[in-house]
Order: sequence, then structure tokens, then C-alpha cells
Amino acid sequence: MADPTNSEIAAAFDELGDLYELDGAIVHRVVAYRNAAKVTRDASVSVAQLTRAGRVTELPGIGATLETKLVALVESGDIPQAVRLRAKFPAGLLEMTRLPGLGPKRARRLYEELGIDSLQALETAARQQRIRDLRGFGARAEENFLAAIARATADADARGGGSGRFVLDRALAIAEPLLELLRAHPASHRVELAGSARRWADSVKDLDIIATADDPRALAEALTGSDLVESIAGLGDNGARVRTHNGMGVDLKVVAPDQFGNVLQHFSGSKEHNVALREAAVKAGLHVSEYGILDDATGETLRCATEEEVYAKLGYAYIPPELRENRGELQAARLEGGAGLPHLITVEDLKGDLHSHTVASDGRDEIEAMAEAAQALGYEYLAITDHSASHGFGDDVSPAQLEEQIERIHAANLAFDGIELLAGSEVNILPDGSLDYPDELLQRLDWVIASVHSSFSLGEREMTERVIAAIEHPWVDAIGHLTGRKIEARPPYALDVARIFEAAARTGTMIEINAAPDRRDLNDVHARAAAQAGVTILVDSDAHRTRTLAASRRYGIATARRAWLTAEQVANTRSWKDFAPLRKRARAS
Repeated sequence: MADPTNSEIAAAFDELGDLYELDGAIVHRVVAYRNAAKVTRDASVSVAQLTRAGRVTELPGIGATLETKLVALVESGDIPQAVRLRAKFPAGLLEMTRLPGLGPKRARRLYEELGIDSLQALETAARQQRIRDLRGFGARAEENFLAAIARATADADARGGGSGRFVLDRALAIAEPLLELLRAHPASHRVELAGSARRWADSVKDLDIIATADDPRALAEALTGSDLVESIAGLGDNGARVRTHNGMGVDLKVVAPDQFGNVLQHFSGSKEHNVALREAAVKAGLHVSEYGILDDATGETLRCATEEEVYAKLGYAYIPPELRENRGELQAARLEGGAGLPHLITVEDLKGDLHSHTVASDGRDEIEAMAEAAQALGYEYLAITDHSASHGFGDDVSPAQLEEQIERIHAANLAFDGIELLAGSEVNILPDGSLDYPDELLQRLDWVIASVHSSFSLGEREMTERVIAAIEHPWVDAIGHLTGRKIEARPPYALDVARIFEAAARTGTMIEINAAPDRRDLNDVHARAAAQAGVTILVDSDAHRTRTLAASRRYGIATARRAWLTAEQVANTRSWKDFAPLRKRARAS
């Protein structure tokens, strides 16, 4: 029997977590299996091989108890506890638990009180309006279930059984060690990532790597022989196709040095950018492909060692990969010297972070540790913004606790030289647009960022009014993760962003690009529109531990670059002296 793949092990842990939650197990047991599934899914080496070698507890969050489950799964193909729990519940009930907005607890209620035991039964009950009278559900729940079932069906049809897409940070966790491996090979000269990952898109389906080498076959064999590779789909004299342990497809193309620029540009995309580029070239008597640029007049094909040569031959300044989405970049690059292209923001431009969490709510580190991490990044200021009184996840900060937190932050601020620590809060925007702390307490803070954390199913008008009410509040300095999306996991809720941007620009309320890799919210399209509407933009880490202060920010900066933003358009590229007066509370005083 072949060893289970990481994806199969992760699915088994996810299933066991769902089964335990259906069975009413304590939350810590359920969370342990959820975390184990994530660790396994993201692992870059074979978890089954680690298990057989007795080293699987080296993975974070995998202890002796989980190791026994893994041993059983690897040796027998199943986990005994899962077999026992599966016998207690209909198979369709487990499928219901994975529907967005439902979950194991609510699914079990539907099963016990209405006999609903599958997605088909749920759809029928919703259409017959049998769910709305169940306490805690209502007519809107029926509408949401029907919409979620339709989306799930459409997504399954679109995937066609494929592996789906990977949020970019998961893709780069595989891409970066592979690039390092290939660049270190003695035969290699140039090795670059291409595709949507190079453009820093939100998510990717697979990875494309373009390389040059003295011995292309040897470089391809270095890829196929990597411990990161689960299976080999193809190996030739000029490349290889493999699948990694987390299910990511990787395609290596080894090309001639004088063709490297053509191939890298072609496979970096986007499709829309390349189509527009080809159409413009045809009008000039040129034909662009991965093989070169064919000149109709001479019949010669120009091969380019660099992308700069490709764009120059076609009459453009070099276009950064993040801008290649056919959103006006070709026209901008046509101007003299590329004068129409922005001087894009970089990670090094950031001078502070206005959204971070500590152990006071759901963070993992103390105030002082977060301050030290921010200082190590060269930041001049850091806002400590733990969750507020109605966050709803067991880590709420009551008004009395916030009073104590303010004192702790101010005391820490006195102990640190060279960085300003702001006593802040990420307050919850309630469904009616009000906030969950009294105004007198909000006024005492140095910084308030307001976010939606509940009631995502409100209609567009209601949700828009809800957010605008927070924007117009005198003590709300900024709005966090505006649309509530989770990339490849949760769609944004309905909003009229044009109205929101108008209100934010009018009131001087900032809006963040939340840099958490699974959020990146504002997205690039919204961030560009917000800046054009006069909104002051932030790039915040939403860090819940010290290491994510640094790790997350590159995703926020990538989104800002995809939005054509310069350092001048992002508020927290300013020094503390220049940033402090921009806060709404500073202007009010």
C-alpha cells in the first residue's frame, strides 16, 4: 500500500476534527486536529515518511497523541477513531459541515431536529422553507444555504476534480526553497519564478520556473530528485513537471540564454497583458511569442536575453510584473521613458504598523515582544490593537480590561526608545454601525481601527450603511479588512465600495490593505480605486505574533504595488512626526 500523501493526511485530520465536533468533543481536541491538518497540508516534506522515521513530532503542533493517529493511518490506511465516529453519523452530514455558514454544531441541530442528513436534503428543506422556524436560523439562513450549495456545486464543476488554487504564501513556501535548490546547482545560470506567483497574485494554481543551464537535463533531475517532490509527471532534456507534497504542480523550463527574456515574459503573463501586447505589436508589423519577436519586414526573429530587451524592442519601458494585468500599464509604458508608470512602493518604505495583536486577545506575544520585533524592522511606531468587547471568539477585551491595557501600553512606551507604541483597539462594527466601546473610552485611545467580524450576510445597502456609520464616527481612525474576504475560502460580503470610499475621503478615515496573506483586503482593484478617490491608505500586518510583523507585510506591499500605489499614497511610509497629525483624533484636537 502506497503511503498517503500530505493532502490525504490533512483531509483525514480535517475529517476527524469535523467528526469530533459533530460528536460534541471539547473545543481543544477539535482545534488540535484542525491545526494538524494545516501543518500537514503546508509541510514541504512527506509527513508519512517522517512518521515512518519516527520524526513526525518535529513538525509544530504534532505531539505523541497525533503521532499515534498518523502511525495508524500510514500503516493501515485509516484512523480507528474516525472509523468509530463515521458509524455514528450519515455520510452526507459530514459533507454538510463543510458548507460555509453551517459548521458541525448547526449541521447536527438540523439533523437531530429536522432529519436533514445531506446537502440534497438541506437544499430541499430550504426550498420548502422548513428551516426558517428553527431557532437561530430564519429565512435568511435558507437563502444563504441555497446560495452556498449553488456556489459549492459550481466550484466543484469548475475544478473538474483538479487540485484547486493555493493562497500565494503557501505557493511561495514551496517555490522559494525550490528556487534556492536550483540556483545552487553547479549547472544553473539563471533561475526565475514566472506565472501568477511572480505577479504576486492572490492565489496560484501551479508554479512555473524558467532557467538557463550548462546541462539542462542535470538541472531538471535536481528538481525531480528533491525531497520536496511527491511525484514526477514528466522529465526531459529541457525541463521537468512534478507535484510537491502539498499538491502543488511545478513546471521547470530550461531555455537557451538568448531566449530567456522572451520565455520569462511570456510565462509571467498575465494572459490579458500578453494578448494586449501581441495585438499592439501586430499593428507595428511584429509578432510576439515565447520563441522571440518576429519582424514581418525582415523575416528575422529577435531573441532577447532579458525582459527589458523584449519591452524595449516593442516600444515600451520595462513594466514591473505586478502591473501586468492589462489595466493601462501598456499605455503608461509608452510614454517617454515610461513616465506614465508609477514609482512603486517597496517594503523598505514602511515606517510603522497600525494593526497588531497581543496575548490580551488572540495574539501569541506580549506587548514588549511585539515592540522589539517592530523596532528590529526599523519601525518608528506600532499600534497595539487587540480585539474589542464583542469579537466573539473567547478572547474579548472588556472595557475594564482595555483600561488596564492602555496603562500597560503606555508603560511599555516609556520603556522603549526610538519607537512610539500606540494604545489602540480593533473595535467591532456592530450590525447597526455602532461600536462596542463607549465614546469616552475610545477617546482615550491613541488609535482606533474598526472592523466587521460578524453578521456577514447583511444586504449591500445595510452593510454599506453599517461601515459608513463607523467611518463617520469621530474616534475611528481607520477601517480594517474592509470586505471580510478570505482568499479561496470566504467571498467578500456585499458592499458599495464607491460610497464607502467617498465617505472615507470626506471624513479623513484611513482604510487599510490588510497584509495577512489570506486576506489582502483591500484587494488591488479596490486599493487603486480608493487611492484615486482620495482615501488615505495604510498597509498593516494584522500580526498576531512577532514573526508575522515581518512575514505578512510583503503581501500587503505586493497588493499595494498591484494597485499602482507609490510610497506617497500610503500613510505609514511617513515618519511618526508626519503620520501622527493624520489621525482623525489629532485633527479633532
